[in-house]
Formats: sequence, structure tokens, C-alpha cells
Amino acid sequence: MELQWVLQQNNNSNEISQLANQLHVPDIIANILLNKGIDSLDKAKYFFRASFEDLHDPYEFHQMEKAVNRIVCAVQNREKVLIYGDYDVDGITSVSLLYMFFQSIGCDVTFYIPNRLVEGYGISDTGIQDAYQKGVTLLISVDCGITAIDEVNAANELGIDIIISDHHEPGAQLPSAYAIINPKCDEANYPFHELAGVGVAYKLLQAISRHLKIDEQETLGYLDLVAIGSAADIVPLVDENRILMREGLRLINDTNRIGLQALMETAGIQNKQIGTGQIVFMLAPRINAVGRLGNAERAVRLLTTTNETQARNIAKILESENRTRKNIDETTFKEALEMVESHYDIHENKALVLDSEGWHSGVIGIVASRIVEKYYRPTVMITIEDGVGKGSARSISGFDIYSALSKCADLLLGFGGHKYAAGLTIDKDKIDALRERLNEIANDELNDDQLIPKLYIDDEIELTAIDSKLMTLLKMMAPYGPQNMRPVFLSRNLQVIGSPYIVGKNHLKFKVRQNGKVIDAIGFNLGDKLYRISPGEQNLDIVYIIEENEYMGRTTLQLRVKDLR
Repeated sequence: MELQWVLQQNNNSNEISQLANQLHVPDIIANILLNKGIDSLDKAKYFFRASFEDLHDPYEFHQMEKAVNRIVCAVQNREKVLIYGDYDVDGITSVSLLYMFFQSIGCDVTFYIPNRLVEGYGISDTGIQDAYQKGVTLLISVDCGITAIDEVNAANELGIDIIISDHHEPGAQLPSAYAIINPKCDEANYPFHELAGVGVAYKLLQAISRHLKIDEQETLGYLDLVAIGSAADIVPLVDENRILMREGLRLINDTNRIGLQALMETAGIQNKQIGTGQIVFMLAPRINAVGRLGNAERAVRLLTTTNETQARNIAKILESENRTRKNIDETTFKEALEMVESHYDIHENKALVLDSEGWHSGVIGIVASRIVEKYYRPTVMITIEDGVGKGSARSISGFDIYSALSKCADLLLGFGGHKYAAGLTIDKDKIDALRERLNEIANDELNDDQLIPKLYIDDEIELTAIDSKLMTLLKMMAPYGPQNMRPVFLSRNLQVIGSPYIVGKNHLKFKVRQNGKVIDAIGFNLGDKLYRISPGEQNLDIVYIIEENEYMGRTTLQLRVKDLR
């Protein structure tokens, strides 16, 4: 699908020059900062220098004190406590974090992660019964629970108190839990609403530590897990998330966590610099794989073990299951593509609802994301078993899929999630009605322009502006992710030097020159656009990000091309 280039020209030259002078940075950097809403010296200081001390007080959560008092009471009375988490990376890291912390404070603690294929998402009746059989009197949910009305009632009847630690959107009614820690609840009063599930779990840990007068510096050791869960859950990297991610990445790049070392080794990145990209594309899929295909508790064992042999064995299992997951992904994606091409007019359908009896419920979310990437339409993938469909929904900018599903609630057995990602269950015979209703909502809320993917460009520059000082400042703006994306540049009328060629799986590699400066360029999955390049001609426009490429012990700058004309 062709991208629409949008050069952001919101800032006048006086604003740019003034901020550049205040910060002693090039105009290019000042313009990027202004595009991010950083328009003063104070905001810039916070952006570049915010540290652990700038995190919000965990007791600003409305029911945090109540939750902490109950937990401390459970520890003191040697009650059996269970950490109940989701089976994705956010849930797995949340469970691992609290499980290790509770062990460190002398708590009689265990954990439980539901089997995705049998129990589905969230707190399940099976999980409640398992807790009861183990003698659990306090259950703490992480990354789930905010919509578990019936399950919490069942736990209460069995004498199990539940503290819900979650970050998902609450429904019209809240569960009757002992305490709820969720920044998205109206009564939370917490100043930052975009924490990942593991971020909320960390705030709970932080509050308990403060109550027990544990040096907060000791809690820093868990931030590697916070960074992994937050990056994997694609939360906005602003405010607290940016601080937690930056501190966590420092730990990951100097990790002594045995399980993480083993995971990086099997992923082939043990000696490389780890950023958000390496987490999202290399580490997270491996951690996710065991939850998608079966028992996610193995991933918790990996992240919490102190046994090197066990760590290596589990890491190998994760690697194997991730390969299996990839194969299932590819098969499902091809089937979904055939379905779209044969049954849908992409110009008439502003939302896609695809269903099949044979799809694996553990991969439909990944495939839905790939369908969105290809067709740029809100997409729901549903797998059907015994007359009931389990679905994963993914969306595009400007379309709140959670809100849309709430308007279809009468057709659904259940649903939950975020603005851009959600899950649902539905009777098979209601799927056609969902397809029709969702398209009606999309037709009302989306215009044709919103269905064209945008490639936002921070600045138009010449290649001579790319130097070591610019690269140093760009590094200081990391970690990159949603709402703090890596700056994107446009350069025009470049000359292609030599012959472009294809490497790997359809990656386009070439060199460009402008005003005497020559630099390498690579366009991942852009091999199909080779025809647009005329070697020797000075007529190529490219949109790109600037990055460092490490090869054979040598580091060079290269342009990672996002599009070209």
C-alpha cells in the first residue's frame, strides 16, 4: 500500500532558532523536539534528564494504601498468596516481578497463568478453583482482572480476597475486589494513565517497599522486567514509561539475570546493544510463544530461575516454540490474505472481520496486525471452535477498536482491551452481524483520507547534516517507541552510486550521494521498489531514519529507508 508522505511543518523559524539557542543544539534537533511538544528549556530538561526520582508517588493510586496494608498483613500472618497473570509478555513479566519480590520479603507465594487455549484471557473459574485448592487467601491479579465481575464474586464466596492490578479499560461495572489498582479507573486520580500492566505491578512493588522501609534503590533491580513488558505491550514511551524504559534498558544491557542471558543467547543478540526494537522483535516473540501455544508458566520459570542449566533448557524450548509459532503465523496469514482477496472489496469495506474454524487462537492477534499493515483497515480475526468464536482485534490511527466493540456489546459474549488492540468472544451465528455492525461504525467514523497510511516526516535535510554530533543527540532522545518515535527525515534529489541489490528476504541495499557525501542505505522489505531506482541519476527522494550499523566489529552510519520515490 502506498504511503502518504506528511512533512510536519508546524514550527516557524523563530521558534526553532530560539529553542536551538537555549539548548545549544542544531536547528534540526530543536525542530524535532518542537514536533514532540517540547517547547521550553524545562520540558527539554525533563525529557533528557528525568530519572527514577521523578516517578510519581505510588500512593496517588486511590486504593494503593488499602492494597498494601492487606498484602503486608498476609505476609505477616504467613497467608498463602497467589500472583495471577496474563499469558502475554506484559503478564509474564508482571508475574515474574511480583513473584520474586514477594519471595524476597518472606511471603508464602505462588503464581498462576491460565492456559490460553483452554481458559482464555483473564481470571478464570479454573484459576479460582486452583487457588482455593492450594489454600490461597489473597490473590493478586496482574495485567488482567478489571472486567472479571463473576470470577471475583466467586472468589469472595470462597474466602479469597482479590487485589486487582491492571491497566486495561474498565467496564461500566467494577468487580467487587478488595482493592483495585488501575490508572484508567475514574477514581484512581493517578497522574499518568498509560502504564503497562508490568508498570502498574511495579508501582505496587514500590508502594510495598516504601511501607516496609526497603531502600527504593533495591527495587531498581526489577526494572529490566518492567522494560521488557512495557516495550512488548507497545505503551507510549512518555512520562513514567520513558523513565522506566530507560532505566530498564541499562539493566538489560548489563544483565546478570541468568534467564535473560540465556534468552538473548538463543536469540543471537547476547553481544549486541539492546533497545526497544530488540525487545519487540527478538525477545518478546520468544517469551510470547509458550503462552500462545500452551503453558506460559515456563517463561516465568525462565525469568526467575537462578539455575543456569534450567535457564538454557527453557530458552531452547522457547526458541523451538517460536519457530513453530512463526510457521503457524505464516499459514494463517496466507489463508487470511486469500479470504480478503476473494471475499472483500477493500474499497467498500472500512473494517475487516475474518473467521475460520481452523485458526490457532494463539496467533490470530499477530496475523490481525499483519493484515492491518497490508490493507490499513481495522481488523478482527476470529477462530471458531464448538460454535464459539475467539477473536483478536487490531486497529489503525483514529479508530478506537475498544469503543467500537462496546457499541457491539449486544452481539458479544465478552470483550476487553485497548484503543488499538482488543479481544472478544462471540457466538458463531453472530459473526455476520458483527461484521455488518463494525463496518457501519467504521463508515461513520473514518473518512477516505484516514484509510491512507501516513508516513510522518520530522524534517527535510541534506546528507551533509548527518554527522557525529547529530547522531549523539539522536541517541540521547532514546528510548524510542509510541509517542516518542525515532525521528524521520526526508532528503531529495540523491544520486545512487553503483548498482542497488537485494539482500536477505527482499531487503534493498544501495549507496546514495549528495554534495559529495556518500552514505549506505537499506530498505527492509522494499525489494519490490528496486524498479524506482536509476543508478547514476540524481533524482531519488528517500524518507529514512538514521542508525548505526555494527558489522565485523566496525560501526558505521546508515540510512534505514522507510519509503522512496
